[in-house]
Amino acid sequence: MTVDATATSVSGINIKSSQNRLLIKNGRVVNDDGVEDSDVYIEDGIIKQVGRNLIIPGGTRTIDATGKLVMPGGIDPHTHFELEMMGAKTADDFYKGTRAAVAGGTTTVIDFVLPQKGQSLLEAYANWREKADNKVCCDYGLHVGVTWWSPSVKKEMEQLVSEQYGVNSFKMFMAYRDAWMLDDYDLYCAMETCTLLKALPQVHAENGHIIARNTEKLLTAGVTGPEGHEMSRDEEVEAEAVNRACVIANQANSPLYIVHMMSKSAVEALDLARKRQKQPVFGETLAATVGTDGTHYRNSCFRHAAAHVLSPPLRPDTRTPQAMVEALADDRLQLIGSDNCTFHEKDKELGKGNFSKIPNGVNGVEDRMSILWEKAVNTDTMDPCRFVAVTSSTAAKVFNLWPQKGRVAVNSDADIVVWDPRLERTITAAAHKHAVDFNIFEGQRVTGGPQYVIVNGRVCLDDGELRVVEGLGKFLKTPPNSPFVYGGAPSIGKQQSAPPSPQQESPVRVTNGTPTPTDLMLVNKQLEALGSVSGCSTPTGRKMREPGQRDLQNSTFSISKEIEGLDTKTSVRVRNPPGGKSSGLW
Repeated sequence: MTVDATATSVSGINIKSSQNRLLIKNGRVVNDDGVEDSDVYIEDGIIKQVGRNLIIPGGTRTIDATGKLVMPGGIDPHTHFELEMMGAKTADDFYKGTRAAVAGGTTTVIDFVLPQKGQSLLEAYANWREKADNKVCCDYGLHVGVTWWSPSVKKEMEQLVSEQYGVNSFKMFMAYRDAWMLDDYDLYCAMETCTLLKALPQVHAENGHIIARNTEKLLTAGVTGPEGHEMSRDEEVEAEAVNRACVIANQANSPLYIVHMMSKSAVEALDLARKRQKQPVFGETLAATVGTDGTHYRNSCFRHAAAHVLSPPLRPDTRTPQAMVEALADDRLQLIGSDNCTFHEKDKELGKGNFSKIPNGVNGVEDRMSILWEKAVNTDTMDPCRFVAVTSSTAAKVFNLWPQKGRVAVNSDADIVVWDPRLERTITAAAHKHAVDFNIFEGQRVTGGPQYVIVNGRVCLDDGELRVVEGLGKFLKTPPNSPFVYGGAPSIGKQQSAPPSPQQESPVRVTNGTPTPTDLMLVNKQLEALGSVSGCSTPTGRKMREPGQRDLQNSTFSISKEIEGLDTKTSVRVRNPPGGKSSGLW
């Protein structure tokens, strides 16, 4: 067991000593459904009190969060640590990967168990638990890949959903034809099994057969560099698979979660499909999609171009990042992950002379939250409530961790990020915590980031200094039959609304309407607008205030007194909840 800041052994030392009591004072608490001025008292890893004028025992450490936002720690629903694929192994193991996650404000990750063809799912699950349990710096859960189909696979899925194993989501591939891909019949069977088990099927949506044929044609034509990767699997190839996955899910009467949606065409296909879906569909995009684009594939430097290769690929249309931010804000996409899957330069070079052999994957777990804040909140495309929803709360609900995770409230886990909206930094590989020397966001200036990160009540980012502990995290069992997915019980935030009028048919932006700020200190005005009515523009019927607490929505909070007197529009509500209006859960 190591502490990152000093890399020294802490064997024999109680790491919770003097850290089991913590008060976060003078901050503004932001949840997905509201904003209020509150102090937060933590004891033994659990939030015990939220409000003002709290009665705090002696010996409590105090963090002054004046001018800061106190938010649920990020939940990254899509990582790949210690994954072996395409002849290589990812550089970020479960220690280095979760270390990077915590540095960026993420306090929970959900990784993927990916069995080889013919391998027992239970065996692969045990391998992942063995790799992760003693290394993780934060809590983690597991999805399990269904990479082949047989009656034994179905039986093992039933076992994995049980309390003994704690898995409620299974991922199927429509690509990687020679490794993990399922045909439509097997995909249908897997989705039916998920429905039977009240688990959530996830799909990597690309047409693997088209990709294989396009790859052959491109290589024959002499296109061998990284640019061939995107050319072999353009937007249409992704959009077709999104539509087909939705059709199969609808036939199976199954909900669906589509991972790493990377293009405008894919989002459009999902929009159309949702109109006919009987069950909810969730769309996830990535920090990479929001923060950069596919023009890098034509860079003359192979190292640079290959470092951006992932699947589905980044799109060369430079309008894509903004379009994906808007889709997150409009609730056409519901979550943002990282798909963190880093490889060393020597591994990427396996594809020199043949782009199809470049190991697929990029960084993102550390910069996911800062990149989205910069591209979405700082441009007034998204308000802080919606930011919390797409980076944390919705993942907690979808994977049935709510409200243990994804919420700053009494009895929730003390996974908290104290966010400084004025903190400025330039993203560089030299400064990041990943195990690679390349960052796809290199040189980007971001404003807004974590000053403190609390994991299970322990301060792991302490005023900018990383103090993670290897093995501190625990495995999270994700129970099946999530109310947010299957509607077995009213989900928190459920609300009834009248049918939309014809002029409301376009998606409504989840934003408070504040004019685009040029000075980040204007964030305070943006937050003040969230205090009206429910305190937030994210769809919900639940107030953030816990029973017995004072209503602090109207209390004063100032990042800068210079912003007084500026006009601010009132907040608006999104018309459709996460999953779309066809989900039937609202």
